[in-house]
Amino acid sequence: MSKNKRYVFNQRTLSYEVQKRSRLLRVVRLSGLFVVSVCMALFYFWIYTDVLGWELPKTALLKKENARWCSRVELIGRQLDNYDKALTSLQMRDDDIYRSIFGMNKIPVEIRNAGFGGVNRYGHLEGVGHDDFLKNTVMRLDVLTKKTVVQSKSFDEVAVLSKRAGDMASCIPAIPPVNPDPSIYRLSSSFGFRSDPFSGRTKRHTGVDFALKPGNPVYVTGDGVVVSVKFDIFGYGNQVLVDHGFGYVTRYAHLRSIGVVEGMKVKRGECIGESGNSGRSSGPHLHYEVIYMDRHVNPANYYDLSITPEEYAAMVQNIADASEKITMHPSHRKRSPSRS
Repeated sequence: MSKNKRYVFNQRTLSYEVQKRSRLLRVVRLSGLFVVSVCMALFYFWIYTDVLGWELPKTALLKKENARWCSRVELIGRQLDNYDKALTSLQMRDDDIYRSIFGMNKIPVEIRNAGFGGVNRYGHLEGVGHDDFLKNTVMRLDVLTKKTVVQSKSFDEVAVLSKRAGDMASCIPAIPPVNPDPSIYRLSSSFGFRSDPFSGRTKRHTGVDFALKPGNPVYVTGDGVVVSVKFDIFGYGNQVLVDHGFGYVTRYAHLRSIGVVEGMKVKRGECIGESGNSGRSSGPHLHYEVIYMDRHVNPANYYDLSITPEEYAAMVQNIADASEKITMHPSHRKRSPSRS
């Protein structure tokens, strides 16, 4: 049967007659039906979104997934805040305690907080998320990672020095530079501000003065290396500078004579010269300084003047005996010519 033909029953003739269908009419009907369907769909969409304020299922699903990921990123941000606080605490403890104890310089702030230069590492994250939240989080994570690496290396350095704690104990300037016999010396000037004996002006005194007669032995207060031996006629006169390591340096000034040379290793209690009155001095005395991390500190905080003269003399004698044994040892005698 042709699709364009239609059979209609004629009641007058009591027979079926052929009625041809118009192709144009069929196309118009189908087009009208399509237009009506589209209009109904748009009307439904308008009612669903604008009138009722509902979201499309796919949009709702995407928003739900986005909210879930935003919550995760916010949680990471809060965790990064806690990690940053903990790392800052470790940095302060490292600089103010650990590195300070072992005489190590603080790590500069520009090194701890150094960023990432050069090519934009985060270009692919620009515009992702509200206010570049994801980009900022990734940047914070990278910075914290770098800070952690710097802190880890610092702890490695501290660990290496901590193994030398025994050496440090013998290097700290912990004894008086002269025998603390009250009949031999008196403290003529302490650390801090005082009236200058020459100008009369208030001036900071960077050490401690032991007034005593010329010729009294002066002892090094901790193990170290002599880094300077010189004479300054308008200043400290004959002076010796000893580097003890771990950030400590001591100065012995206005000496009459010096018994050490630059580069010489010395032991605590070893005699390095004799007290005198050389240089710019108002009278016979020993000027003694303790310098820690390039800053003058009060020497009185390091030595104990309550030690008895006998105990001090016994310590000095033990150092002298030990030094003599090393000098007399065969292996030492064999090495002596090569060092000279």
